[in-house]
Amino acid sequence: MPAESHQLVHLCTQQEWERARALGERRPPSLEDSGFVHLSSPEQVHLPANRLFAGRTDMLLLTLDPSLLTAPVRWEPGVPGDPEAMTFPHLYGPLPAHAVTSVTAYLPGEDGRFAAIGHSGT
Repeated sequence: MPAESHQLVHLCTQQEWERARALGERRPPSLEDSGFVHLSSPEQVHLPANRLFAGRTDMLLLTLDPSLLTAPVRWEPGVPGDPEAMTFPHLYGPLPAHAVTSVTAYLPGEDGRFAAIGHSGT
């Protein structure tokens, strides 16, 4: 799926976002470890959020303009347990701060679980 046809989002903490803004780009550990930055569509962001950040109330949702990304985005399979046909966008380079069009708090529900964006009133 081409990135241009989808809204893309990225999760990080306030501190990570402040550092990215100061540096002009976000370079999470996955960029060095796996070679890419994990992105999601708004409809699927709850899957990695629940896997990695369940119960946390310090997460931000960065909404991106795919046309401002300076590295390739490839849609690739997630991890075991994700829906079989679902692919996730991976950015094969740093995330430029100028590609972020909005920053919002991404809070879990009372049960500590995150919901997909655009569902259940979120």
